[in-house]
Amino acid sequence: MEMIADAISWCLIVPGCFFLVTGALGLLRMPDVYTRMHAASVIETLGATLLVLGLIVQAGLTLVALKLVFVLALLFFFGPVASHALAQAALHADVKPVLAEDRRSRNLDSGPTGLAGSKEEPSP
Repeated sequence: MEMIADAISWCLIVPGCFFLVTGALGLLRMPDVYTRMHAASVIETLGATLLVLGLIVQAGLTLVALKLVFVLALLFFFGPVASHALAQAALHADVKPVLAEDRRSRNLDSGPTGLAGSKEEPSP
């Protein structure tokens, strides 16, 4: 029975870690604060939920599992609230999103760091 619980917990922990790493890469790769918030709030909430669920399965029916349920509830409800508050603060500070046309005109799609390259566009 312990082997089944280990297998189920690993089947939850591994995708949770994958989503957390994907969300961290999204924070590095996205061009502006709004898309970074999306990567952080949606992907990190899913990753943390899967990770904590795997830990709950591993803990079994104990007081530790109950504490993990409370941690999961806090993560589940306060993560989106915090990103919403951050978005409202960015809107209040007049932070404009980077549009696709702006990215093409500034040639931000050229490299892995998001910085413009030294390429000149051909004239018509």
